[in-house]
Amino acid sequence: MDADEAVETIQREMTVFARRARASAGRMHPELSLVSYTLLGHLEESGGCRATDLAAHYALDKSTVSRQVAALERARLIERRPDADDHRVQVLQLTDAGREILAQVTDSRRAALRERLEGWPEEDLERFASCLVRYNTWGGRTAAPRGPDPDVS
Repeated sequence: MDADEAVETIQREMTVFARRARASAGRMHPELSLVSYTLLGHLEESGGCRATDLAAHYALDKSTVSRQVAALERARLIERRPDADDHRVQVLQLTDAGREILAQVTDSRRAALRERLEGWPEEDLERFASCLVRYNTWGGRTAAPRGPDPDVS
């Protein structure tokens, strides 16, 4: 296989991976999208942030993030709180219910991943992990999303 064929195979397989992730997100909590899970994961990792920070981080339109945030607020998975340093600023934070759902999804995905990788030699697992880290590190910086990625590119 030459480099062009390898890149085509990688692109095709990453598309399959993204489709599987979207489908599994719908099965775990039908009211929430993969993007919602990604935003919940970011809020957990960051300890909370402004909606405009989410939009900038994921290079999304503010209105797109606003719709996602509104849905997460209606589901009572996130809430707005005044920023500790500037009370005029609203920070999005996970609620207990949001943390619980995110933990359930994370545990479920981890179990599914372990099942898919069962029987792989440790050397292959380490190489695969290393390749994913390398891929997600671009321009000397690590890609920020730690939860499900809303778009694989």
